[in-house]
Amino acid sequence: MKNTVAVGIQWGDEGKGKIVDLLAPQADIVARFQGGPNAGHTLVIGNEKTVLHLVPSGILHEGTLCLIGNGTVVAPETIVEEMDTLLAAGIPVGERLRISDRCQLILPYHRALDAAREVAKGKGRIGTTGRGIGPAYEDKTARRGIRLIDLVCDDLDRKIEENLAWTNFQLTEYFHVEPVGRESIDAVIELARARLLPLMADVSQILFDRHKAGDVILFEGAQGTMLDVDFGTYPFVTSSNTVAGAAMAGLGVGPGMVQSVLGICKAYTTRVGAGPFPTELYNADGMDDPSGKHLAEKGHEFGATTGRPRRTGWFDAVVVRHAVRVAGVTELAITKLDVLDGLPEVKLCVAYEKDGQRLESIPADARMLESCTPVYETLPGWSDSTFGATSVAQLPQAARTLLKRIEEVCECPISMLSTGPDRDHIIHF
Repeated sequence: MKNTVAVGIQWGDEGKGKIVDLLAPQADIVARFQGGPNAGHTLVIGNEKTVLHLVPSGILHEGTLCLIGNGTVVAPETIVEEMDTLLAAGIPVGERLRISDRCQLILPYHRALDAAREVAKGKGRIGTTGRGIGPAYEDKTARRGIRLIDLVCDDLDRKIEENLAWTNFQLTEYFHVEPVGRESIDAVIELARARLLPLMADVSQILFDRHKAGDVILFEGAQGTMLDVDFGTYPFVTSSNTVAGAAMAGLGVGPGMVQSVLGICKAYTTRVGAGPFPTELYNADGMDDPSGKHLAEKGHEFGATTGRPRRTGWFDAVVVRHAVRVAGVTELAITKLDVLDGLPEVKLCVAYEKDGQRLESIPADARMLESCTPVYETLPGWSDSTFGATSVAQLPQAARTLLKRIEEVCECPISMLSTGPDRDHIIHF
């Protein structure tokens, strides 16, 4: 295996957890480089499903070192809860996990501000998870954030007092809600000191030394390229860069350390929360196309972090082609092919139309994208089951035709295909 960046290339929820879990045994290190507890990946521990938000997917594998980089914002309560779940399952987290000393912490006042802003926006809300991600990244950019290393610095109390005063001023004077008490902040700080400081490390140095020693590194991203703060459907995006290039800044490594970029996407498209979605067929607000409902029900499309029903639609090659370009994707991993089983026909969006003009790429203006009409190619569906297939020969011809067409219009080869939830439900090309 090469040093690989694994990124989602739709709007998140592409099945990255399974793919990273498959790749992790071949890697010496799995390193998370951005995002926070707004992202979730589902792993199977024993016979039970566990959703992890911050701990990298490779934590289940003996001999794999898991790193959380400086580009990630960490909620101490969330990561400690995940650690305790893993410890209860017999996973030696203390041996396998290290957290960057430069990680920014999400504190209770970040969540309070996040929630107050969403409520105030009313119908104009962007669909944030309310977990304080945006305010934490704002504090980082404004140079007032609290980092893990700050927990052992003399001026921590001053920083907290200044941040709390500023946030409570906004909460009470602008949003007219209750202020956040200092005691809730102190409780989280003490928890972080007790449980996270023993795992604190210079992650950049670890990666540099281990790469020099010949170790294989898997760089793990969160969310998806279309949620990137620069290249996604702004402002309906997350607060960090989700493209593969973010791995460099989010871990403190050079681009020469990356040898491959694996873009992960579903055989159809989903989205959680607000924002444009050109190929949308089905949602909880009344859009009820039969094919979209088939995708939602058979794909069990509910957010791993929020539990919210996902919006579903046909595969959007314009989106994936955009992600291939801006994220530097060298190969594709397609998930949930089996969800398309039983559909009489399958549609593939290859371009958009806007005011009589054909668009081959994503417009920067989300409002313009909202009014675009998808240009579809219609391919035959199949009635045979692809569930659990482990070789291309087991796939119906119509499924193989679809995959070949995806490669052509996305201008990128497929290297992996997931045909079910289990680890062995996979085809390697």
